[in-house]
Formats: sequence, C-alpha cells, structure tokens
Amino acid sequence: MQMTNTDEKTLEDLSGKHILFYDGLCGLCNSTVQFVLEYDKENEFLFAPLQSDFAEKTLRERGADATNLDTVYVLTNFRTPRERLLSKSDAAVFFMANTRHWSRPFSTILSIIPRVVRNFGYDLVARFRYRIFGKYEQCKIPSPEERAKFIAEA
Repeated sequence: MQMTNTDEKTLEDLSGKHILFYDGLCGLCNSTVQFVLEYDKENEFLFAPLQSDFAEKTLRERGADATNLDTVYVLTNFRTPRERLLSKSDAAVFFMANTRHWSRPFSTILSIIPRVVRNFGYDLVARFRYRIFGKYEQCKIPSPEERAKFIAEA
C-alpha cells in the first residue's frame, strides 16, 4: 500500500474516518474531492484514487471493484463495527449530508428519491463525465496542505 508523505499514518490512525474513493483522472471527481476538502469542517474524510493500490486492496476485501472507474465509493466509519461501503448516488448523498455546505439539505431530498432512479441519473453523468468535465493524463497531485488527507496516490 502506498501511503502519503506521512509514513507514521497507520490503518489504526484511519479508524472511524470516511474514505472517499474516486477516479483520479476525472475532472468531475477531482472537483468533488475539492468540494469535500473545503466543506469537511469536522475533518472526517480521507481520500484515495481508485487507481491506487490501497483502493484496489481495500475495495476488493469488501467485494467491490476499484477498476470500475464509473463509480465513486465512500467507505464510512473505516475499521469500526459501523463500517459500510456506499457507491454511486448513495456515496454522493452521504458526502453531501456530511459536509457543511448549502447543499446539505439537498442530500435529504435526494435520499427520498428511489435508489434506482438516483443511480440512473448518476450513471448518465458518469457515462459522459470525461467529455463534459475533462480528463487528466495522470492523477492530480494534492497540494502540500491537502496531502495529509490523502491515504494513497496512484
């Protein structure tokens, strides 16, 4: 597992955090990470690109596929009895609900919509996201201030 520049960070240090797994090449996904970084006032979220060894191992252990770049995942309450793996619109609703932003109440409205309908919309955006929001040639490197929030880099 490739960790960030803080080698002293261990899996035990990550316990209870929410980990957002995202496509590191996707412009929309990177904007989402920036959104969560800015509005995560409780310092609950950490990040790992799906292209990282950490994502591959962690998601595989939980029955998910890190090579599916059309899905964002949030692993809530990492390494606790309350741990849950959320994907697609469930993950989006979760990170919106757990940030301090005006869109927070919108997550409540979204959660009322049946998952099949939400995921249809999610899949539609995911299908065209590179064309609409762009695609990086390589995973974006976090700024020095952000690095401590990233578990792994691709």
